[in-house]
Amino acid sequence: MEVPRKCSAGRARPTLTAGRATDHGPGAGGRGERFVKETLFLGRIAGVRVGLHWSVLVIVALVTLALARGRFPAAHPGYSPTVYWALALLTAVVFLCSLLVHELAHAVVARRNGVQVDGITLWMLGGAARLHGEAPSPAAELRIAGVGPLTSALAGGVFAGLTVWLAALRVSGLLVEAVAWLAAINIVLAVFNALPAAPLDGGRLLRAFLWHRTGDRLRATRGASAAGRGLGWFLVAAGFAAVLFAGNLSGLWSALIGWFLIAAATAEVRQAEMQGVLKGVPVGRVMTPDPVTVPAWTTIAGLLAEGPFGPYRHSAFPVVAPDGSVAGLFTMAMADRTPDRARSRTTVGDVMRRLPDVVTVAPDEPVVDLLPRLQEGGLRRALVLDGDRLVGIVTLADITRALTWPTAAPRQPR
Repeated sequence: MEVPRKCSAGRARPTLTAGRATDHGPGAGGRGERFVKETLFLGRIAGVRVGLHWSVLVIVALVTLALARGRFPAAHPGYSPTVYWALALLTAVVFLCSLLVHELAHAVVARRNGVQVDGITLWMLGGAARLHGEAPSPAAELRIAGVGPLTSALAGGVFAGLTVWLAALRVSGLLVEAVAWLAAINIVLAVFNALPAAPLDGGRLLRAFLWHRTGDRLRATRGASAAGRGLGWFLVAAGFAAVLFAGNLSGLWSALIGWFLIAAATAEVRQAEMQGVLKGVPVGRVMTPDPVTVPAWTTIAGLLAEGPFGPYRHSAFPVVAPDGSVAGLFTMAMADRTPDRARSRTTVGDVMRRLPDVVTVAPDEPVVDLLPRLQEGGLRRALVLDGDRLVGIVTLADITRALTWPTAAPRQPR
């Protein structure tokens, strides 16, 4: 399943987000444009960056606790607590590995269909394969989305076969129980992810079908997102009903998943609408041209003395070197982090973000291609360069302003 990037419906204020992530969790997932940032980089598999977010410890803890204190002792009593906890932890880790394989399948197929993959991050609700861009056709969308449930179903089948084999060998019943749980949970994930509701994989399959049938990507996205919101509200209602009328606190998990699906499905359609508005718009149309610059040798105290009503009244400034070339980007947050007593001897060039670490863009580059880089850059700004010459600066606020500008007024005939 997947969590989309956000855009605005109609001409409402849009929330700009970047990248596309396909999230798969233990019962939930979404394409999260606000995809989870990795906390720990694990390495690369098949050329795809793989990382962990700290929240993955939540799912590891929940699975381990449920197995070590519940399922394992109930099904096979008589073992020491150490055995239960060790096997439960191992089972949770293998479960995460199966989620990783699921996401890798998405990533590999996406790359084969011309969609760039930024990386994979495992987090509390499973995994997020961050896909940079959209599928070029309904058929590509079908392949990218369909491989996820197929992979989970295949993993479930492999674990099921392993369960039968281990049982035939008469190995420890506790070990067989662990493998059987892995088989069951992967099959459940395959079935749940195949539900035709965005941002689940099944929602992407539904969108591919509607896209193929109508030829309208946005209309298809709206249909899949409506189904996703419907499923999300059902899970929220069912979860709270389980808590209120049955006293089953596990219903809170269902409600959390439902809320996630509602938010993700809403973001999915807004992102599609934003892309439609920005399609073909170059950066040069939305940037602030000829921005105020600051020399690299200017002290922070000297710069602050000129504001907030002088020339340096903005919150960020391109920095120029003595030869006039662009050296980097300075923000007022950098000034705030500099101690008062050091500002008179610290120059802008000492604390600026140097040019290689700043997002740069050409004025003719499409805005939709710049958005993911703005989100990931940290500064939320990009310097617009025409060759080596600074021609402008662009921020998320500039793009939002362009999206929210009234367009309803009819043009006057010439």
